[in-house]
Formats: sequence, structure tokens, C-alpha cells
Amino acid sequence: MLGHPRSAIAAAAIFSAAPLLAHVVSISTGELRVDGPLAVYELRIPMYEVAHVAHPETELMDHVRFAGAHRTSSSCHQEGSDYVCVANLEFARRIDSVEVDCTLYQITVPNHVHLLHVVEGANSDQAVFDQTTPRREVRFHPPAPLEVLVRGLAGGVSRAIVSPAALFLVALVLAARSAREATLLAAMYLAGEWIARPIAPRIPWPLAPRFIEAAMALTVAYLAVEILALPAAGKRWAVVLVLGLFHGLAFAALPATYLAGATLIQCVLIAILAWAALRWWTTMIRRAGAISLLVIGLGWFAMRLMISRS
Repeated sequence: MLGHPRSAIAAAAIFSAAPLLAHVVSISTGELRVDGPLAVYELRIPMYEVAHVAHPETELMDHVRFAGAHRTSSSCHQEGSDYVCVANLEFARRIDSVEVDCTLYQITVPNHVHLLHVVEGANSDQAVFDQTTPRREVRFHPPAPLEVLVRGLAGGVSRAIVSPAALFLVALVLAARSAREATLLAAMYLAGEWIARPIAPRIPWPLAPRFIEAAMALTVAYLAVEILALPAAGKRWAVVLVLGLFHGLAFAALPATYLAGATLIQCVLIAILAWAALRWWTTMIRRAGAISLLVIGLGWFAMRLMISRS
């Protein structure tokens, strides 16, 4: 896959940014086990995540709150490469649902994601928290398959829209020189996103959300350079396939329904953009658009870089 020269150049250019992003961040996980009015919450977070937190033994648990619960005790300790906190909670009565506020992104990084799993006997539920969705209700009964599907699809749609992926779709359409090529590029991009899921667990080093977002921004800039410098280049589909891998990393640790939602909204956006591009966008408009995307992509990358050094 990386054998194509321009694909290798694209991958090398993006990964060259990795040493610049020194602060490595990973997704944290939590489990809430409920037994009547009593509950035990366990938080697991990588040690490098808490290195800059002044008092992790208290601050972490203060940023995960369960409505109606009184924390009777809590303790934290290092366990291998993880920092583990355990809290005992007591509710006023037996509950069948609880509203959870998770603001760990405030003391870690803005892109931090917390995966929460709740269990009561044979019943369970799960929820994903980040800066865009810091509050969710979890229920102690098996959610309907349709509910799980809709929840995941909605989460994927929102993530795709607010990320550099939206800009990349514009670049992808600008790079297509015909309806057939637009379809091929779209298929390769979406395939790259899905291929990233089985690849991500095999990457030997942790990738920061900041690095992933910066890499996504660089894919926009790289494709813009292709449009400007190599307007007649062949096998552009190979480059787009590789660039799609970096976008897929943003969803690799999340439930597959999130990527399915992102794929759905991206297909719709690509269809709309391609329809407009193949009818109305002139060569001048395409070049102006590519220049704008190059500036925006590099600016987005620089912004993430500056934040990582702060």
C-alpha cells in the first residue's frame, strides 16, 4: 500500500510531525458497578496523562460526577503503566439510571475521550464522553440495538463534521477530475478509514489526539499541494487511501458505529460537493480552493503544534 512513491512521501511527511508533539495522550476508561443503592467506580488512565496534574488523587475523581451519588471513599495508585482510581459511591435509593458529568478534558487535553461502562447484575450500558458531550444518561438495562446504533451514528456524525475531515472532503472533491475519479477517490478514502481500525491496535507507540488531529490537518495540506503542483498526476487514489488511514485513527478506539456514522455523513457531503464541483467549479476556482485549503491545513497543524508546547 505504501509502495507508491507519493503515498510514501505523504506518510513520511505526516509522521515527521510526531516528534514535535511531545505530550502523548490516550483514551481513559471507567467502569461503574452498581449493587442496589451502592456502587463502585474505577477509573483507568495512562500515567503520562496525569504527569502534569497537580493532585491527581483528588482532581481526577472530581471531574467524573454521578448525579445523586455521595462518594464515601476513594483511593488512587499506580498499576503498571496506568493510574487507577477507585471510588465507593452511595445513592439515596436503588436506581435504574444515572446522569453522568465527565469533564476530564479540562485537566488533560481538549480532545480527551473517556469510555464509561456501567454494570448492574446482568444489565450493562456504555457511553462516550468528550468536550462536545460531557454529560450523558446511562441506564442499567440493555439498550435496544436501534438505540445503540442511533447513538453511535450520531456521535460519529458530530465528530466528522467538527474535525479536519470536513476540509479533507473538499480537497478530495477538488482533486477529482471526473465523476468516475471522484467515486474512486471517495471509495479509497473511506476504505482507508476502515482499514485503520485493525491497524491501530498494532501501532507500537501511543498516538496523541493532538497528533492525530494535526496529521489530519496535514493530509488536507498535502492533497492541496497535489492539486496545485501535480494537477495531472496519476494513481491519486493510492495517495488518498494512505491519507484516509490517518483519518481512521480518530475513530479506531471508538465503537464501530461511530465510524459508520462518520462514513454516512461523509458520503452525503461528498455527493453534494462532487455534484457542485463537476458542474460549476472552474479551473480557477479549483486552484483558489486548493490554495485556501493549503493555508487552512497548515494553519490548523500549527495551531495544534503550539497548543502541544504550551
